[in-house]
Amino acid sequence: MISIKSSREIELMRKTCELARETLGYIEQFVKPGVSTLELNDLCHEYITERGAYPSPLNYHGFPKSVCTSLNEVICHGIPNKKDVLKDGDILNIDVTTYLNKFHGDTNKTFLVGNVSDKVKDLVDITYKCMREGINQVRPGGHIGDIGAVIQEIAHDHGYSVVEEYCGHGIGREFHEEPQVVHVGKKGTGAEMKPGMTFTIEPMINLGKRHCKLLNDGWTVVTKDKKFSAQFEHTILVTEAGHEILTLRPEEEVDFRL
Repeated sequence: MISIKSSREIELMRKTCELARETLGYIEQFVKPGVSTLELNDLCHEYITERGAYPSPLNYHGFPKSVCTSLNEVICHGIPNKKDVLKDGDILNIDVTTYLNKFHGDTNKTFLVGNVSDKVKDLVDITYKCMREGINQVRPGGHIGDIGAVIQEIAHDHGYSVVEEYCGHGIGREFHEEPQVVHVGKKGTGAEMKPGMTFTIEPMINLGKRHCKLLNDGWTVVTKDKKFSAQFEHTILVTEAGHEILTLRPEEEVDFRL
């Protein structure tokens, strides 16, 4: 059942999403060669908890850390650790979800580490475009399938593949709610979007083929062909007039023509 948020619930969603957005902005300065993903995790944990919130991933179905750190060929759900030390040319996705006043806010970004090849930069740029244009499909009366259709078209037009096994999701009082927001699809299909719905759009786009593999830790998902994967994510509110990006960072406002 898809939750329609009240005006009060939407205000609380704005607060937790603001913290998630700020956490992602704060951690960016530390994403550089020589820093471990465990260090980044610990900094995010401290930032979130010092502000009276809780990192939603920590102990979620047994996940052991406070953020997900997905490095290079890791598609999603990478576990921060001291052995993963960033080096020049890497890309790293940091996925932050905060739990504040009984509501969750979820966002992520793929960071470039040092001097990244033009080929990988292009993957990251197109992944961001996929997310942006997916968000631009959100409006009352639209369908969830509209989002996946445009993401799939853009990725394929640029020679990339879209991960199908993992998707966006409703969010609010629960970390994961209905609807599922798949990143492939057909326009006009899926649940109808209605004002008060909140969900994430978070396409995972691969440099190579779409196929993935779950590692033995039960969390980390990698590309089968070991080629790089990128991802971006925002939490979106469907409004009467269209949509609001609850986790939008100030530097992105020009991207969304606000």
